[in-house]
Parts: sequence; structure tokens; C-alpha cells
Amino acid sequence: MEDFLPEDEPILNARRLGEEIGAVPIGPAGGAALRFLAAMIDARTVVEVGSGCGVSGIWLLRGMRKDGVLTSVDVEPEHQRLAKQAYVEAGLGTSRTRMIVGRALEVLPRLTDGAYDLVFCDAAKQEYPAYLEDALRLLRPGGVVAFDNATWHHRVADPDVRDPETAAIREVSRMVRDDERLVPLLLPVGDGLLCAVKRDA
Repeated sequence: MEDFLPEDEPILNARRLGEEIGAVPIGPAGGAALRFLAAMIDARTVVEVGSGCGVSGIWLLRGMRKDGVLTSVDVEPEHQRLAKQAYVEAGLGTSRTRMIVGRALEVLPRLTDGAYDLVFCDAAKQEYPAYLEDALRLLRPGGVVAFDNATWHHRVADPDVRDPETAAIREVSRMVRDDERLVPLLLPVGDGLLCAVKRDA
């Protein structure tokens, strides 16, 4: 599954540089799923929380409309710098990205309600439930929210594992599954990709 759509040089370089500084970008199958989701909903406005040093952004932008803009939020300036470098190498113009350095829980409340087609979250796992609340406000009806690491290295399925990160991922999974405003799906790609479509009001 991970090898079905091989990654090209710009993504491989971004992944290598990210891993060298301790970032863990979304895997190839998860990235392909993001591109698919963005293309399926003809996304023009996307927010990603956690830049993955450009890996997730390249996948998303390649699925978005040609005039689409990715808003990338990351607390680490070096991750953003590497992401910008990756976008240039991938031939994606600077007009297609808006890079914001800062804590997601401080940045997301400043973004416009109902203005986004897709929100992708791959940052502080303990903040996932709060990211969902922000995403529900930011998404238009028919928009998609997605969370990477939904199985968290198989820890989520083990009831004996109760660390704060695992507990938060379990909580956001429950929230997505039980919220009547959402149509949920857990995709078995990479480390798990939790997705949901926001219903029309």
C-alpha cells in the first residue's frame, strides 16, 4: 500500500530533511490519500496544522485546484523554512502557500469561519480534540477534516496504553465518530488517517 504511488524527488528530499531534524511527515499512502481527498472535493482553500517540512503540503497542493492556496501552520520556524524549500523544488509557486509560524491553538481562531474546504491535522497529538473544534468552525459544509496518526503506532487499540497523546487520539476518534454533523471514516493507510465530511447544516 505504501509503495503503490511512489514519491518523486521533491517529496523524498522533503521527507529526508524532515526526518533529519526529528519531524515525522505523513507516509506515502497517507499523502496519496490527502491528494485524493483534495482532488475529490475540488479544494481551493486548505489548512494544514503541522507542515511535515513540506511533505504533506506537496501532496495536498497536487490535489488542489491550480488556483488553490494552502495555509500551513507550524510552531517550528525550521520546519516552515524546509517546507518553503520543498515547495520551490516541487515547482509550486509562492502564491499558492501562506505560511504561518505559531501555535495552532493561537492561529486557528484567527482564521475565517466557513472559508476552508479541507483541514489536515498532524501536529501536537494532545491538541487533536481542540483542533477538531476549530476545524468544524473553519470548514464549509461538504468540507473534510483529516487527522494523521489515528492508530498511533497501534497504541490506540491497546486499552492498557493510557499516555496523554494516545488518550487524546482516542478522544478525537470518539468525537468524530459520534458527532452527527460529520460523516466519519478511518482509513487504514500509514499510521491511520481519520477523516470526516462536514454535513450541510
